[in-house]
Amino acid sequence: MKFVALVAIIPNEMEEKGVEIAKNAGAGAVTIISGKNIGLKEKKIFFGVTLEEAMSILLFILPRKLSLKVLRALKNELNVEDTENSSIIFTLPLEHVVGINKEELHKFESEIKTIL
Repeated sequence: MKFVALVAIIPNEMEEKGVEIAKNAGAGAVTIISGKNIGLKEKKIFFGVTLEEAMSILLFILPRKLSLKVLRALKNELNVEDTENSSIIFTLPLEHVVGINKEELHKFESEIKTIL
């Protein structure tokens, strides 16, 4: 089974919804990393403090055949293509993966069967 890393960088307030959407589309475990968005536009300054958008980075390891389904679900339900939304979602191919538990592998196998 070939795997990819699906990375979704979304505003913090969308984190729970993003995890739920991905899991409903067949994703399993997720690693969540906190970050901040420093975009092209100048940030607002409030009492001398620069306000930056807090972001959540959702990292999923998925079978390649399942990754597009999860990516599309996130894109559509989080309105990623909306110009006001600062989200981005992408996948990266993985050459070697160690540590995925057997229960999750069985879940992936049954989810892929529903796609095919």
